[in-house]
Amino acid sequence: MDRLLEQALLLDDHGALARRLDALAQGYESGEMSRAAILVLAAEEWRQAGQPATALDRYQSALEDGGEVPVDPRAGIADTLFELDRPEEARALIAAVGSGDWNPATALTVAETLMAYGDLDAAHEWATDGARACGAVGSGIRDSLLRTRYRIRVDLGLPEDDLDALLDASR
Repeated sequence: MDRLLEQALLLDDHGALARRLDALAQGYESGEMSRAAILVLAAEEWRQAGQPATALDRYQSALEDGGEVPVDPRAGIADTLFELDRPEEARALIAAVGSGDWNPATALTVAETLMAYGDLDAAHEWATDGARACGAVGSGIRDSLLRTRYRIRVDLGLPEDDLDALLDASR
């Protein structure tokens, strides 16, 4: 998988990589990563290749597959729905993600999506909740959430708080 990703990055051909990932997912049964994770990678490559409708289909397939993935595929679906100018569906899906179990990596993806589409208040809430869900132990995801949250907080004109001190301590 690493070799496949490296080759595609060198060639800067997201469409070719997406097709290869699709083919890999079709016949995939087991390995170091789940079929759902491969479908999510394919979806991301389809988006990079300018094919959001195909990406949406792959994210949906990953969700239906139910395999283990680092980020809930619904976060990718929501981002793609925004891209396809379907914001009401995207917001409803984000609300569904928020009402269930989610992990900090999913919170980061949702926060970045909401920030990109101008909903800074909701993005701030997701970044804050995600950072708090990481606990006291520092991690790459927590640091990313704290940095994202800081940028949003500044844009919103909110005062510093206890989570900002965690960002300072992580440097």
